[in-house]
Amino acid sequence: MPDPLTQSTTALAIAADRAAKYLATVHDRSVAAAPDALAGLGGFDMPMPTAPNDPADTLALLDQLGSPATTATAGGRFFGLVVGGTLPAALGARVLASAWDQVVFSDATSPVGVKLEQVATGWLLDLLGLPAHCSVGYVTGATMANFTCLAAARHALLERQGWDVQAKGLWGAPRLRVIAGEQAHVTVRKALSMLGIGTDVIEYVPCDPQGRIDVGRMPEADAATLILAQAGNVNSGASDPIADIVARANGAWVHVDGAFGLWAAASPATRSQLAGYDGADSWVTDGHKWLNTPYDCGLAICRHPAAIHAAMATQAPYLKVGGDAAPKDMVPEFSRSARGVEIWAALHSLGREGLRDLIDTTCRHARTLAEGLRAQGFEILNDVVLNQVVASRPAPRGWAAALAGAVQRSGEAWFGPTTWRGREAVRFSVSSWATTEADIQRTLAAIAATPDAPADA
Repeated sequence: MPDPLTQSTTALAIAADRAAKYLATVHDRSVAAAPDALAGLGGFDMPMPTAPNDPADTLALLDQLGSPATTATAGGRFFGLVVGGTLPAALGARVLASAWDQVVFSDATSPVGVKLEQVATGWLLDLLGLPAHCSVGYVTGATMANFTCLAAARHALLERQGWDVQAKGLWGAPRLRVIAGEQAHVTVRKALSMLGIGTDVIEYVPCDPQGRIDVGRMPEADAATLILAQAGNVNSGASDPIADIVARANGAWVHVDGAFGLWAAASPATRSQLAGYDGADSWVTDGHKWLNTPYDCGLAICRHPAAIHAAMATQAPYLKVGGDAAPKDMVPEFSRSARGVEIWAALHSLGREGLRDLIDTTCRHARTLAEGLRAQGFEILNDVVLNQVVASRPAPRGWAAALAGAVQRSGEAWFGPTTWRGREAVRFSVSSWATTEADIQRTLAAIAATPDAPADA
């Protein structure tokens, strides 16, 4: 019987071979899983085996039934959910990090995991133009990044009023105010709910036609206020006037939800859209969006590391200014993968110029897509300032879902319906390094070939 390490290396070789064959065909396969592939998933409905199986047989079954039933997000024609593909170096880093099997709890459990996070943190803060002393926590995505940063904000705002929320909880705590635009993302509201602050407390500010906070209609803030700003509206791509918001903060904690839009700071062509963002107190973004790392990879960035440490630490909440803390004391998770390795690999492989080109190229593709849709009679509802396109047209109710569904079934592309400014529309998020001009033209051709949606019955 082979020893365990031999079994592992054999399984890894088999998986790598099957994965390579999958990626070799991903550009030609249906972007949405075909009906027969979905039906094939029924093959997984079996009693749990009693006896052990050869790992090679397990992987063969996984590939044979699973690979055809994937959504081809690794290709160039997936335009949903504002997510990119996976860069080659980041993919390889995930495989290597999985073989390392590190738990990034502290530098004792993973010296390399902690080191690469420290290096990637320095690179990230420099690229994004944020203060070098900020902390960066590596979490699963923007939801947990918002949770982490807003936990720090809750701690700091209550501490100013003499309340230790870590010890006393929220029962009897001074009331906090929350100001947010009407277009604030649902994950921010979810984080407020999980933190016990709730959503009824939010003082919503009207937004302009592009989804930006109308600063002139903001209520006056104070030192007991949390202001939620946005870099990159999930529909329009527009960013709030963060400089004006910071100028009016009056001691409030300003948090920037930049799940994808914060990466605009990495290119001179788009950085000005985020003017004043570096004056905020905390920021979030996702690696698995515009940086094109694998899932799950979010970043919680905070100007006040001591507040993060106080909210997240499992030891005495003290962090010397400029000092380092174990990863477990800066994010919610104790046990987590070495996702910082993938961030490091993506940044190392791209370099400054490569990341800039990734941002600029996807934005150019979005403009080309918008022009092509306009030529087909669509109205583009947003100013295409980043990588987002929202398009509508006069048609019977339900047309957007019907069009998106028909194109998905064709296998040519994947995008989804949305509602923007009270109108049905389709939304495209051009975020992948793998998208080419040919992919844009193929998508436009698929839309042009789709019959108009019938009126609702």
